[in-house]
Amino acid sequence: MANIIPLADVSPNLVEQVLDIAFEPERRQRTAYKVREGTEALPGLSFAALDEDDLLAGTIQCWPVALTDANGRRHPMIMVGPVAVLPEHQGRGYGKALMTASLAAIDPRAPLAQVMIGDPEYYGRFWGFSNEATQGWDLPGPFERSRLLVRAENPAVLPEKGTLGPWLG
Repeated sequence: MANIIPLADVSPNLVEQVLDIAFEPERRQRTAYKVREGTEALPGLSFAALDEDDLLAGTIQCWPVALTDANGRRHPMIMVGPVAVLPEHQGRGYGKALMTASLAAIDPRAPLAQVMIGDPEYYGRFWGFSNEATQGWDLPGPFERSRLLVRAENPAVLPEKGTLGPWLG
């Protein structure tokens, strides 16, 4: 089973290596990187999974982002991901353990909506992410609308339209 530790306890170079292996070095060109550009990962919500030999098997990072509505009001959110698991460890529960740890670390007294780009069937089945409330949302680059997902305690309060981008203060 995975040993989950704070991502801050792992060398940033090792984290980058895992991300490069899981997503290719061209990953930095993806739209998700533009959404969180200029922000730092949230240390309290970012974790690493160690395998049975205490070697790095995977990572998850969460980021401060905001949905800016048509009136210019910014709605803070947490962008979940990337969830990266080394190929030799995929299918062994590391990604699930990382997601569970990250979402469980969100303060229930002030739960911000969580947004991600991912598989709606998988993330919906296990954690309640959906693309229903995101149909009018835009991103600063190309994306598959069906893969823009949100999880919120009360999705009815989310703006119907807006543009997702970094939360810079």
